[in-house]
Amino acid sequence: MAYGQAENPALSIPTHLDAVEYPVWREQLVRAAGDNGADVDVINVLKCLPRSRYESKEEVMRDLAEAARRFATGGLRDDDGVVRDRRNIGRDMVENAPAGHTRHP
Repeated sequence: MAYGQAENPALSIPTHLDAVEYPVWREQLVRAAGDNGADVDVINVLKCLPRSRYESKEEVMRDLAEAARRFATGGLRDDDGVVRDRRNIGRDMVENAPAGHTRHP
């Protein structure tokens, strides 16, 4: 998703955050982004924000930055509760492949 200038505005999260008055509920952010022509990826990111209400655009940006940092460092838990290192995606399927299965995913 775009964070910089000269990018497609539909992919720019800050563009859609400017379209609302704060404080705002998460559902209102999602609705405003959809009404503004946001890309489906932007809408999905907004739906996944951890708080239900935001007092300012800065709070939203802080939560987005924290989510990006955790994802980049592998701090997100899978459905089974295990924290996976993003740099080793797929390694389990290769190294722990069942007998008779190819080692390449």
